[in-house]
Amino acid sequence: MATTVTPEVLWAQRSSKADPEKNFIYLTISVPDVPASNLKLDLKPTGLTFTGHSDTLKRTYHLELEFFAEIDVAESKINHTARDVEMKLRKKELDEAYWPRLLKESKKLHFLKTDFDKWVDEDEQNEAAEDDFSNFGGMGGMPGMGGGGGDFGGIDFSKLGGGAGLPTGEEEEEEESDDEDMPALEGEEEEAGEKKAAA
Repeated sequence: MATTVTPEVLWAQRSSKADPEKNFIYLTISVPDVPASNLKLDLKPTGLTFTGHSDTLKRTYHLELEFFAEIDVAESKINHTARDVEMKLRKKELDEAYWPRLLKESKKLHFLKTDFDKWVDEDEQNEAAEDDFSNFGGMGGMPGMGGGGGDFGGIDFSKLGGGAGLPTGEEEEEEESDDEDMPALEGEEEEAGEKKAAA
């Protein structure tokens, strides 16, 4: 029988009083090996309910969250990958201040963590680099919603590993020629001395 577990949830946020595009919550639900056909996500202005099943891990994930404030469901974006469900939830109310927490209730939950890869302090958010959400593509990756696959952000993988201390044929030849100049070991020195004396 499959076990039901609460998935890890990572979150971060941005705020803007003037620009709705910069007034959102990043939310990532870590659910490895849950195909789009095995998940159900019900996103509402006040919260979300998620249920997903991994056949390979024989695990069912279930999560219910009630947000601190309302979000705009129509302007929110969802992207499903092989490892997780990523969301960019638009905050309904424009406000320069961050939400003090993600959830309405202020108790600490073991599965809810700050996403430090996406977190920017409130006073530094205007200087933060713009994030690339091209892979979100509407409701990308969700069943029947269209959307594209992962983009590696223009990384040239052919340049990775080159000159990173990996041995090449030339280096091996140099090492072999170095062996000839090595001094004799202690036992070999005595033998060499005896041979010279005998000659």
